[in-house]
Amino acid sequence: MSEEKKQISIAESKVMETLWRAYPLSAEDVTNGVAAEQNWSVGTVKSLLNRLLSKGAISAEKDGRRYLYSPVLSHDDYITHEGQGVLDRLFDGRVSALLTHFSQHEKLSGEDIAELKKLIKELDDDE
Repeated sequence: MSEEKKQISIAESKVMETLWRAYPLSAEDVTNGVAAEQNWSVGTVKSLLNRLLSKGAISAEKDGRRYLYSPVLSHDDYITHEGQGVLDRLFDGRVSALLTHFSQHEKLSGEDIAELKKLIKELDDDE
């Protein structure tokens, strides 16, 4: 999804999560997919699907009297875009500032620290 595209809202991300799990899906299938977590009507889901269509995040294919929806935006691209947005907004784009914040305000487990050390070693080895 290009930079010109609008950001996906939290509600739209719930629809995307359903589509990333399985696709293509009808609006009714998507509604059933979010029903356990959200109390949305088919109309609400159709509105969210239309917003996602206009943003280019999903595609729709006519199937008889209904449409089947599929993601265009990959889950990895979404995570990368959202993660970079958080990093830019809260930590001036600096990963070290993010890690410093979490190390000071969150209890890092031994497993977390080991994974970070492994990542740093891999990054050092790539240089």
